[in-house]
Amino acid sequence: MTVTLDHLRRYAVARSLFKPTTLMRAIAKLGFVQADPIRAPARAQDLTLRQRVVGYRAGDLERRYPRLPLEEDFFVNYGFLPQGHHALMHPRQARLEWAPARWKQAQAVQAFIAERGAVHPREVDAHFAHGKTTNWFGGSSNASTQLLDGMHYRGLLRVARRDGGTRVYAVREAAPAVAALDIDVRMDALIDLIVAKYAPLPDASLGQLVAYLGNGVPQWKDARKPALVRARQRLQRTRVDGVDWLWPADERAESRRWKPDAQVRLLTPFDPVVWDRRRFELLWGWAYRFEAYTPPGKRKLGYYALPLLWGERVIGWGNLSVAAGVLNAELRYVDGRAPRDAAFVRELDAEMARMRVFLGLEE
Repeated sequence: MTVTLDHLRRYAVARSLFKPTTLMRAIAKLGFVQADPIRAPARAQDLTLRQRVVGYRAGDLERRYPRLPLEEDFFVNYGFLPQGHHALMHPRQARLEWAPARWKQAQAVQAFIAERGAVHPREVDAHFAHGKTTNWFGGSSNASTQLLDGMHYRGLLRVARRDGGTRVYAVREAAPAVAALDIDVRMDALIDLIVAKYAPLPDASLGQLVAYLGNGVPQWKDARKPALVRARQRLQRTRVDGVDWLWPADERAESRRWKPDAQVRLLTPFDPVVWDRRRFELLWGWAYRFEAYTPPGKRKLGYYALPLLWGERVIGWGNLSVAAGVLNAELRYVDGRAPRDAAFVRELDAEMARMRVFLGLEE
């Protein structure tokens, strides 16, 4: 059967929005959950997981994280991933080499944290008095915070938990079971994780994501290009309207099993269904943009527009906020007005009710 854009659209939605399951099973199926600090009306990781985890409430991931086999770290973006996936990227060598004096600071901090088990950045700052430094925004931040970030990135520390959203660090132990794996084996596994999360994806998007993988494994820069060549050889491929599409070799994009449900869903801008803006425009025929960092006067969709999915179609977007315990929603539609179908009204009401429960506004 010839694979069409309709097949790819149904496949993209149905394979990602699987039947809700437990938190760990959902994260394992996704492979990686991107994190973002903005709450509008909740953080991206919570908005992603609420669609895929039974009974999920905002903040559940942060509350349960210390007891789960998960890590916070860079992959293609920053977020949460199973420890087995995380171990594939380490030991990591950062692009920026530290001077001996910086390593001496890091070793002193590591010993301090090891003695105490888990440490808040303010404890490190109070003990070592590293002072202030210029951050990458051009502003001023504690030098201890910047050092801890660098130690975490280099695999010296792990995030043990968060206190009020702030990372609390512990010393990270090595993962000996993975240490002997060949670099090519690791790269193939990491690219397969990318494909499993974002498939079906245009060939150009795969190249973009493998480039982003440089954040996760900067030490293997020379291995990325050959790994991308191998991936393109082993994945399923088809061309639709002049665009090459790729997906896992053991899946059939045209299969009848891919049947999106009839729900209305408000998705985070970082949800795997809508994350790839190139794919979004190909599948749904309009341009979605994340505008939180766009000057207000230049925004077209809003500060944190949530794509509005109905069945297999993204038909608009919504900007949600909470004031005095009440959820407010400003919805807009690509066609200029909401569908008049009674089924849409019913499903939209159900989605808003789910959102209120998720946010703790209703029980």
